[in-house]
Amino acid sequence: MFHRTTRLFLRPAWPEDWEAVLGGIADEGVVRNLARAPWPYGPDEARAFAAKAQDPCRPHFLVVESASGRVVGSAGLGDHHSEAEVGYWIARPYWGRGYATEAAGGVLEVARLLGHRRVNAGHFVDNPASGRVLRKLGFVPTGVTRPRLSCARGEEVAAHEYVLDLDADAAPQMRAA
Repeated sequence: MFHRTTRLFLRPAWPEDWEAVLGGIADEGVVRNLARAPWPYGPDEARAFAAKAQDPCRPHFLVVESASGRVVGSAGLGDHHSEAEVGYWIARPYWGRGYATEAAGGVLEVARLLGHRRVNAGHFVDNPASGRVLRKLGFVPTGVTRPRLSCARGEEVAAHEYVLDLDADAAPQMRAA
């Protein structure tokens, strides 16, 4: 599955992408904000990620900058407590360009096309930038903050939870921060 946004191309990772994945995610400042990625993150983890099979109902993508063809991150749908959850990471050199919002918005468009009616998300409390991304996309805080395992940190970390009810007739609405 492939998807285009204004500046980005969302595509599956291929085994030969492992070095591009490693180049973007092998940064403790990136990995510490993810639930499932370990630290240190090395070539074996990057190869496994790039070779990971796609779930047709919950696809994950590499985020490729259309203008340059560079891999700038990853975004997709995962499973959290048997519900669809959006997740994303952007490599540090590309922070502050709106790529997380644009990539996650593209994933929400795909989610709608796949028939998802509700998508969850969350962020660790010490990563408020991710909360701003989620609110721009229309996610609503549930009011629940609970511990969630951070593989990179090797412990549970408090995380805020969000939900977005998808309307089949509307695209994700970007909101001002």
